[in-house]
Amino acid sequence: MPLSALAANTLVTTPGELLLSGEARGTTVEQEDGHSYSRRFILALITIATFLNPFTGTAINLALPSIGAEFAADAATLAWVSSAYLLASVIFLLPGGRLGDSRGRVTVFMAGIVVYTAGALLTIFTPTIGMLLAFRFLQGVGGAMIYANSVALITHLYPPGERGYAIGLNTTAVYAGLSLGPFLGGALTQFLGWRSIFIVTALLAVPVLIYAKKFPVFLNDRHQEHFDVPGLVLSSALILCLFLGLASATTPRGVVLLFAALVLGVAFYLVERRHPSPLLPVSLLSSNRVFAASNAAALINYSATYAVGFLLSLYLQYIRGYEPVAAGTLLLVQPVIQVFVAPVAGRLADRIQPGHVASVGMAISAVGLFGLSMLGDTTPVGAILALLVLLGVGVGLFSSPNTTAIMGCVEKRFYGSASAMTAMMRSLGMMLSMGAVLVVFAFIMGSTAVTPAIFPEFLRSVHLIFLAFGVLSVFGVILSLRRNK
Repeated sequence: MPLSALAANTLVTTPGELLLSGEARGTTVEQEDGHSYSRRFILALITIATFLNPFTGTAINLALPSIGAEFAADAATLAWVSSAYLLASVIFLLPGGRLGDSRGRVTVFMAGIVVYTAGALLTIFTPTIGMLLAFRFLQGVGGAMIYANSVALITHLYPPGERGYAIGLNTTAVYAGLSLGPFLGGALTQFLGWRSIFIVTALLAVPVLIYAKKFPVFLNDRHQEHFDVPGLVLSSALILCLFLGLASATTPRGVVLLFAALVLGVAFYLVERRHPSPLLPVSLLSSNRVFAASNAAALINYSATYAVGFLLSLYLQYIRGYEPVAAGTLLLVQPVIQVFVAPVAGRLADRIQPGHVASVGMAISAVGLFGLSMLGDTTPVGAILALLVLLGVGVGLFSSPNTTAIMGCVEKRFYGSASAMTAMMRSLGMMLSMGAVLVVFAFIMGSTAVTPAIFPEFLRSVHLIFLAFGVLSVFGVILSLRRNK
């Protein structure tokens, strides 16, 4: 009997895990301890948890004016409502992945759900802006524990022939959150108040907590190792200096912070090389070309595409005179396209080399970015829509196949670290993308508010940023194609 036919009709049982064939993807599987589980149901729970971060992140942006009015907070303080979460996420992603490998991925994943939900519930009753920022930071810690282990759990749950599709569905949840966040966030804020966003967030986490015991035992495999405390301290200081340095890169203070981040980065690398259980998988980065190149490609992709929505929202409102709702509706095109493309890309990654699919996706994104670099004050709406469709297809084709390539080239004991690295590259890419925007704006427009008098300078800034992002994507395509040579 051919091997593929044998796999399609056989339940393969190993001491640590049970793998079910693709034809029985949604059926119930009996474990050695007598409990049963459904892979499709477990994937649904993980996907719900994955949805929380992008949904809350985009929904809360619509609530910032209401939060500012309630607490009399200035613009800089309001920026930290989102930044506190992002900072905590970046700091705790690698520790969250490492803890998942050593203490059990389901254990850490569920602890993240508890922390995230606790942060949401506390936010509902927060009396001051300072406490709101603290609770958002707490949510970021929980989010890091979730996202550092979600892809690792899916990778462990699904065999290579089905893994890309499962990761694609999980990636779709991210784009669905990005799509629904602005609409639901605006509606909830307008009719029920901004705190209702966190009530919805807490309610979404409830089914994951209720069915925690449904996760199969083999997903909680652990490899007891010493936790890398020096690495945690150095990486936290490094990320904090990088984050604050990017936010003030055009000032002497920002330059000092960025230099300190560089020094801390060197020290962190040297410490990680010598630690027996490092937070940063240095051995994988140095010995596994596919792993290193795929993570670098992810960093480039998110650095080049994350700020697109931010820039276009300003362009549409300032240069084209769109109302916020109209601008937001137009910008929905990209994430909606990504929702439909991501599962297809996952399927393709199961059948052909995932690195090739990801490379095509990044190349399409580059075309879209170069097109956006030529935006003018009379660019037809149809042309803008076409460019957003290109970006949606490009990002959708890149994300899940690239993640599949990363998770498919490491041993099972490194799944948590690999998953955390993937999430880390995404978050760092977001930081660098917005940092590049802030630096270009500061150099070309200074600290002046955006008024009709400086619209030409604003457009010049947008052109330069999109052009740089396009060039960066071309470099990413080259790197992505060379990963398997």
